Amino acid sequence: MLNLKETSEKIKTQLRRARYFWRKDYITPRNIVTVGGILMIIYFTGGALSMLSRNWSLEEKLSNLRLEKTRMEVEIETLELERQYYKSDEYKELIARTKQGKIAPGETMVTLPDNSNEAKSKYRETNETTRPYRSNFSRWIEFLFGLG
Repeated sequence: MLNLKETSEKIKTQLRRARYFWRKDYITPRNIVTVGGILMIIYFTGGALSMLSRNWSLEEKLSNLRLEKTRMEVEIETLELERQYYKSDEYKELIARTKQGKIAPGETMVTLPDNSNEAKSKYRETNETTRPYRSNFSRWIEFLFGLG
Protein backbone atom coordinates (compact mmCIF):
# COMPACT_ATOMS: atom_id res chain seq x y z
CA MET A 1 0.00 0.00 0.00
CA LEU A 2 2.86 2.27 0.83
CA ASN A 3 4.36 1.64 -2.52
CA LEU A 4 1.14 2.65 -4.24
CA LYS A 5 1.00 5.86 -2.20
CA GLU A 6 4.60 6.69 -3.06
CA THR A 7 3.98 5.99 -6.71
CA SER A 8 0.93 8.22 -6.72
CA GLU A 9 2.88 11.00 -4.98
CA LYS A 10 5.67 10.64 -7.55
CA ILE A 11 3.18 10.90 -10.41
CA LYS A 12 1.55 13.96 -8.83
CA THR A 13 4.95 15.56 -8.36
CA GLN A 14 5.94 14.82 -11.92
CA LEU A 15 2.66 16.29 -13.18
CA ARG A 16 3.19 19.43 -11.08
CA ARG A 17 6.72 19.75 -12.42
CA ALA A 18 5.54 19.24 -15.98
CA ARG A 19 2.78 21.81 -15.51
CA TYR A 20 5.28 24.22 -13.99
CA PHE A 21 7.74 23.78 -16.86
CA TRP A 22 4.97 24.14 -19.40
CA ARG A 23 3.78 27.35 -17.78
CA LYS A 24 7.29 28.64 -17.25
CA ASP A 25 8.82 27.64 -20.62
CA TYR A 26 5.97 27.46 -23.12
CA ILE A 27 2.95 29.40 -21.94
CA THR A 28 4.59 32.79 -21.78
CA PRO A 29 3.11 36.08 -22.98
CA ARG A 30 5.66 36.13 -25.81
CA ASN A 31 4.70 32.64 -26.99
CA ILE A 32 0.98 33.42 -26.69
CA VAL A 33 1.42 36.54 -28.83
CA THR A 34 3.51 34.57 -31.36
CA VAL A 35 0.94 31.80 -31.68
CA GLY A 36 -1.86 34.37 -31.91
CA GLY A 37 0.07 36.21 -34.64
CA ILE A 38 0.62 33.01 -36.59
CA LEU A 39 -3.08 32.14 -36.31
CA MET A 40 -4.06 35.62 -37.51
CA ILE A 41 -1.66 35.35 -40.47
CA ILE A 42 -3.15 31.98 -41.40
CA TYR A 43 -6.68 33.39 -41.09
CA PHE A 44 -5.97 36.48 -43.22
CA THR A 45 -4.06 34.45 -45.82
CA GLY A 46 -7.03 32.09 -46.11
CA GLY A 47 -9.37 35.03 -46.53
CA ALA A 48 -7.13 36.60 -49.14
CA LEU A 49 -6.93 33.34 -51.08
CA SER A 50 -10.69 32.99 -50.88
CA MET A 51 -11.20 36.51 -52.24
CA LEU A 52 -8.61 35.90 -54.96
CA SER A 53 -10.42 32.76 -56.04
CA ARG A 54 -13.76 34.57 -56.03
CA ASN A 55 -12.36 37.49 -58.02
CA TRP A 56 -10.81 35.07 -60.51
CA SER A 57 -14.12 33.31 -61.13
CA LEU A 58 -16.02 36.61 -61.39
CA GLU A 59 -13.45 37.93 -63.88
CA GLU A 60 -13.85 34.76 -65.93
CA LYS A 61 -17.64 35.14 -65.93
CA LEU A 62 -17.30 38.80 -66.90
CA SER A 63 -14.96 37.90 -69.75
CA ASN A 64 -17.38 35.25 -71.01
CA LEU A 65 -20.28 37.70 -70.84
CA ARG A 66 -18.32 40.35 -72.73
CA LEU A 67 -17.46 37.79 -75.40
CA GLU A 68 -21.09 36.75 -75.62
CA LYS A 69 -22.14 40.42 -75.89
CA THR A 70 -19.68 40.99 -78.73
CA ARG A 71 -20.90 37.86 -80.51
CA MET A 72 -24.52 39.01 -80.14
CA GLU A 73 -23.66 42.48 -81.47
CA VAL A 74 -22.02 40.95 -84.53
CA GLU A 75 -25.01 38.68 -85.03
CA ILE A 76 -27.40 41.63 -84.75
CA GLU A 77 -25.33 43.61 -87.25
CA THR A 78 -25.31 40.65 -89.65
CA LEU A 79 -29.07 40.22 -89.36
CA GLU A 80 -29.59 43.95 -89.92
CA LEU A 81 -27.48 43.84 -93.08
CA GLU A 82 -29.38 40.75 -94.23
CA ARG A 83 -32.68 42.53 -93.63
CA GLN A 84 -31.49 45.52 -95.65
CA TYR A 85 -30.39 43.20 -98.47
CA TYR A 86 -33.76 41.44 -98.54
CA LYS A 87 -35.48 44.84 -98.81
CA SER A 88 -33.20 45.97 -101.67
CA ASP A 89 -34.22 46.08 -105.32
CA GLU A 90 -31.29 43.81 -106.25
CA TYR A 91 -32.70 40.98 -104.17
CA LYS A 92 -36.20 41.49 -105.51
CA GLU A 93 -34.90 41.40 -109.09
CA LEU A 94 -32.81 38.30 -108.39
CA ILE A 95 -35.80 36.46 -106.92
CA ALA A 96 -38.02 37.53 -109.81
CA ARG A 97 -35.47 36.22 -112.32
CA THR A 98 -34.58 32.94 -110.60
CA LYS A 99 -37.81 31.81 -108.95
CA GLN A 100 -40.46 33.36 -111.17
CA GLY A 101 -38.61 33.32 -114.51
CA LYS A 102 -39.21 37.01 -115.23
CA ILE A 103 -36.96 39.06 -117.50
CA ALA A 104 -36.25 42.75 -117.91
CA PRO A 105 -37.65 44.60 -120.94
CA GLY A 106 -35.45 44.06 -124.01
CA GLU A 107 -33.95 40.81 -122.73
CA THR A 108 -34.56 37.41 -124.18
CA MET A 109 -34.55 34.27 -122.10
CA VAL A 110 -32.27 31.49 -123.28
CA THR A 111 -32.81 28.11 -121.72
CA LEU A 112 -30.02 25.60 -122.10
CA PRO A 113 -30.50 21.87 -121.75
CA ASP A 114 -28.67 19.96 -119.06
CA ASN A 115 -25.24 18.67 -119.97
CA SER A 116 -25.11 15.20 -121.40
CA ASN A 117 -23.08 12.45 -119.82
CA GLU A 118 -20.59 12.75 -122.67
CA ALA A 119 -20.02 16.46 -121.98
CA LYS A 120 -19.70 15.87 -118.25
CA SER A 121 -17.13 13.12 -118.72
CA LYS A 122 -15.10 15.25 -121.14
CA TYR A 123 -14.38 17.83 -118.47
CA ARG A 124 -13.59 15.22 -115.83
CA GLU A 125 -10.73 13.88 -117.89
CA THR A 126 -7.43 15.66 -117.59
CA ASN A 127 -5.00 15.97 -120.44
CA GLU A 128 -2.05 16.19 -118.09
CA THR A 129 0.43 13.42 -118.28
CA THR A 130 1.77 12.43 -114.93
CA ARG A 131 5.49 12.25 -114.51
CA PRO A 132 7.02 9.24 -112.85
CA TYR A 133 7.97 9.71 -109.23
CA ARG A 134 11.41 11.15 -108.66
CA SER A 135 13.04 11.74 -105.34
CA ASN A 136 13.64 15.22 -104.02
CA PHE A 137 17.41 14.75 -104.35
CA SER A 138 17.19 13.93 -108.05
CA ARG A 139 14.97 16.97 -108.65
CA TRP A 140 17.56 19.20 -106.93
CA ILE A 141 20.35 17.72 -109.09
CA GLU A 142 18.29 18.44 -112.19
CA PHE A 143 17.57 21.98 -111.02
CA LEU A 144 21.13 22.84 -110.03
CA PHE A 145 23.14 21.09 -112.73
CA GLY A 146 20.65 20.61 -115.55
CA LEU A 147 21.14 16.85 -115.38
CA GLY A 148 18.30 14.58 -115.43
